[in-house]
Amino acid sequence: MKKIKAALLSYGMSGKVFQAPFLELHPGFELLGSWERSKKLIQEDYPHVQSYATIEEVLASDADLIVVNTPIDTHFEYAKRVLEAGKHAIVEKAFTTTAAEAEELATLAKAKNLKLAVFQNRRWDSDLKTVRQVLNDGVLGEIVEAEFHFDRYNPLLSPKAHKETVNAGSGVLKDLGPHIIDQALYLFGLPKSVFADIRTTRTNSVVDDWIDISLFYPDLRVRLKAGFFVREPNPAYVIHGKKGSFLKHRGDVQEDDLKLMKKPNLTDWGTEPLDKEGFLHTEIDGKIMHGKIPTLQGNYYDFFDRVYNAIANDTVEPVTAQDGFNVMRIIEAAIQSNTEKRVVDL
Repeated sequence: MKKIKAALLSYGMSGKVFQAPFLELHPGFELLGSWERSKKLIQEDYPHVQSYATIEEVLASDADLIVVNTPIDTHFEYAKRVLEAGKHAIVEKAFTTTAAEAEELATLAKAKNLKLAVFQNRRWDSDLKTVRQVLNDGVLGEIVEAEFHFDRYNPLLSPKAHKETVNAGSGVLKDLGPHIIDQALYLFGLPKSVFADIRTTRTNSVVDDWIDISLFYPDLRVRLKAGFFVREPNPAYVIHGKKGSFLKHRGDVQEDDLKLMKKPNLTDWGTEPLDKEGFLHTEIDGKIMHGKIPTLQGNYYDFFDRVYNAIANDTVEPVTAQDGFNVMRIIEAAIQSNTEKRVVDL
């Protein structure tokens, strides 16, 4: 198996929790190290790798693939430098801060014949995989409406300054929003128009921290919500079709397990507890089905496996730059809608 050498541009939560464990697990990748500005931590977890002092050192390294997992407002600059250096790239969500930036990166990657993937890992959550299976099975009939939530109860401001100061990448619309926007587009495609209400609800907050986005399709409405004052969680996914309904609470265990420094594997990783199973109420072959259904196993490893195949075998990236561009189109339409208090056509 061809080895693809990979490096990170940060070893904060994203690098430590979501990136390095899977690059280390996959036999096709060799983790070279990470750019570390102040704290030098990666060698505590991976003694064989290097801590780079500057981005120039990373770009000059033998890395074939570089993960751009820095604050959102730096994604465009750093991803452009990575591509110009002739390296493949994974870029964390939100892909960029504007649709124009996303389009420019996509054009550059294509011109240089490089792979450019957006890290929308939530497509490989056990929740979303199960929702997609229910939709693919057609047991709900024609879908009429869907509602996705990414809610938390956390009234305190983040200690991370880039998340709580006004900049091009701050706010929940570009933090949690890309997860549920990408999931909606992944399942239903691009809508015809968008309406959004964006608010600031936390004391002393200067960035948006509550969103309510409606996506308008010809025969379907999709509502996307995220906020920090949801002490009793709603179902993360509520889908109603002409034959039935499916409700699923957010139950994917991967992030929590990774934060506990549990190492991912290829057997039982991403297996939800039974009490998180989704609830299906529909009619199948003339019989009413009313009860829980098993949750599929989640595994972010599949994202990295598909990145590997994209680079090694010239297949399509698991989440393309076009996908990232489409998410940014929705975000920009949501901002315009909130500002002008109207429905915005795409």
